[in-house]
Amino acid sequence: MELAPVNIAVGTFGFFLIFVLSQSNPSTLSSPLLPPPYHGAPSAVILPLYPSPKNSSRTSSISPRHLLRSDSHSSHPNARMRLDDDLVLNGYYTALLWIGTPPQQFALIVDTGSTVTYVPCATCELCGRHQDPKFQPDLSSTYQPVKCTLDCNCDADREQCIYERQYAEMSSSSGVLGEDFMSFGNQSELVPQRAVFGCENEETGDLYSQHADGIMGLGRGDLSVVDQLVEKGVISDSFSLCYGGMDIGGGAMVLGGISAPSDMVFSYSDPVRSPYYNIDLKEIHVAGKQLQLNPSVFDGKYGTVLDSGTTYAYLPEVAFLAFKEAIFKELNSLKQVRGPDPNYNDICFSTASSDVSELSKTFPTVEMVFGHQQKLSLSPENYLFQHSKIHGAYCLGIFQNEKDPTTLLGGIIVRNTLVTYDREHSKIGFWKTNCSELWERLHMPGAPSPSPSSRGKGNSIESPTTLAPGGSPHYDLPEETQIGKIKLDVSFSTNYSYLKLQINKLTEVIAKELDVNASQVNLLNFTSEGTGSLVRLTITPPGSSTYISHESATNIISRLAEHRLRLPDTFGNYQLVQWKVEPSVKRTWWQRNYMAVVVAVIIIIVVGLSVYGVWGMWGRREQTLNTYKPVGAVVPEQELQPL
Repeated sequence: MELAPVNIAVGTFGFFLIFVLSQSNPSTLSSPLLPPPYHGAPSAVILPLYPSPKNSSRTSSISPRHLLRSDSHSSHPNARMRLDDDLVLNGYYTALLWIGTPPQQFALIVDTGSTVTYVPCATCELCGRHQDPKFQPDLSSTYQPVKCTLDCNCDADREQCIYERQYAEMSSSSGVLGEDFMSFGNQSELVPQRAVFGCENEETGDLYSQHADGIMGLGRGDLSVVDQLVEKGVISDSFSLCYGGMDIGGGAMVLGGISAPSDMVFSYSDPVRSPYYNIDLKEIHVAGKQLQLNPSVFDGKYGTVLDSGTTYAYLPEVAFLAFKEAIFKELNSLKQVRGPDPNYNDICFSTASSDVSELSKTFPTVEMVFGHQQKLSLSPENYLFQHSKIHGAYCLGIFQNEKDPTTLLGGIIVRNTLVTYDREHSKIGFWKTNCSELWERLHMPGAPSPSPSSRGKGNSIESPTTLAPGGSPHYDLPEETQIGKIKLDVSFSTNYSYLKLQINKLTEVIAKELDVNASQVNLLNFTSEGTGSLVRLTITPPGSSTYISHESATNIISRLAEHRLRLPDTFGNYQLVQWKVEPSVKRTWWQRNYMAVVVAVIIIIVVGLSVYGVWGMWGRREQTLNTYKPVGAVVPEQELQPL
C-alpha cells in the first residue's frame, strides 16, 4: 500500500505514544501501520513500515498488526486456511473467512500485530470498494450486537460496544462490535465458532483504498481471533504461517496446534517484554563467518521482533553496517547496479542468471543464531528481492533501522519457512520447506489441498490455484457446466504509469502465450495496486462458439498460475491473484433465433409493400383506361338531375 512519507522521528514518537496508549486502553488503539518503500520494488508490507528519508534505504518501526494436522499432544482440532496474494507484489497475504448464517465471504489480511478482526459494515458510507460485498447483519440470522457494558467503549447512545484502530501513517478503522459465527473453509477441522468482530462504519487511508476487505487480527488481545478460540477451548494456544517463495506467492495458515517437525528450530519468545512476537537472536553469520557483534545489539528497545505485517528486515545501525560489509566481501566480483527507485539507495547486484533456484550459487548463505545455538539458515530468497527493472538483478532486502535499536524481521526472512507461534510454550519455531507442498512434506495422509472452498457468486465459480494430494497443480472447474467466460486478476510488479503505456502490447503478448486469439482477450480493468499494477482480463470463447472447453480453460489457468508465460522483461514479474469461470448462458428460443425472425419480418414487410405498390399501380392504370373515350363514341345517356 502506497503511503505518503512521514518524518522518521515523528513516526517513532508516534509509535511509542500509540504503544503506551494501547497498553492503557487496548480496546481503543492498535499498533501502527507502516508504509511501504516505493513503486519500483516490492511494496513494504501488510500494514506498512515508516518510510525513510528521501536519500536513505527504507526505515521501519514495529508493526503491531497459517494447514496442518492437530498437535499430536492435543485433542484440539485446527483451522487450515490458504494464504493468497504475495507479500512483495501486493504488500500483504490474505485468507478467506466466512461470517454469519448464511455465511458471507471476506478476504482478510492476516496480521500478527492486530488484535481485532474487522470487515466493512453494510451501513458504512465511509468505506472503500473492496474485493467482496460489505457485511449485512440483517441477512444473518445469528448476528448479535455486543451490548454496551463497563468493559468496553460504547457508542453515543450507550447501546453497543465500539472499537477504533488508528495507525501511524494516519489510516484508521472504527465501527461497532458484533458477534456471529465464523467459518474457516472446507479444509478446516474446526467447525464454525461464534466470535466477536468489528463491523466498520468508517475507514481511512490505506484501509480505505486496499483491495482486501479487512483485517484478521492474530496478535495478543481479547478480541484476537486466536485468543477467542483459545478461550473457548476449541484450539490449542498456537498458530502457524507459511509464506511462499520469491517466485511463488500465496502460502498457508493454521489456527491451532500442529505436530512440529523433528528438525524445527525454536527460539524463546518472551510474552511479557512487549505485545509483539519477539525472538532471542544472538548472532548473524554470512558465508559461515560470524559478524563481530555483541549479542546485546539485537536486544535493544523491543528486542528482535518477528512481524508478519512487514515485508523486509531492519537491523540496528552497527549490525547493518557489519552485514553490508560482509555481503560486499562475498560479492566483490558482481557488478553493482542502481536500485529500481532513485529515491532509495538500494544495494543491488547484476547476475548472469534470473533463475531463482540458481541464486545460492552466486549469493552466500546467511545464518541467524538463537539462544542455545539454534541456527536458522537463510537462502538468498530470504534476504533478496528481484529488481523490477533490470532482468537478472537482485537487491538486498535487509536495511538499516535508522537510529532505532530494535531489530525487525519481516516476511522476507521467512519465505518458504513454516513459522509456528507456540504461545502456550512461549516459543517460535522455524522449519525450512516448500510452502506450496506443505501438506505432503508434513506427511499428512489424505490431507486436502491447501485451498479454500470454491467461491460461488451467483452463477460464477471462483477459486485460487490448489495442489492435489500428489503435489501436482489442480484446478477445480465445474465439469457439469459449459464455461462461457474466464475472468482473471493478474498483478504485475511494474508500476502503473509505465504499464499503462504498454497495456495493449501486454494483452497481445498474453493472448499469444495462452494460445488464444487476440480478440478473445478483453481488458476489463487496469488499476494501480500497491507498488505495482492489477490487470483484470476476461477470456471469451473463440469465434462463433458459445463456450470454452474444460481442457482449454485448465490450460489457460495453469499457464498463468504456474508462471509458464514468457513475458518480456519490461513487464516485470506477474502473479495470478485469482480466477473465476462463468458458465455459458443457456439462451432461449427467442435469443437463439431472434435475428432470423427479424430478417423474416423485414422480408415480409418489403414483399408486402412491393405487392401492394404493384397492385395499386395496376389499379390506377385500369381506372385511367376505363375513363378515356374516343371522339364519336357512343356514350350511355346519363340521367339529368332536376333543376
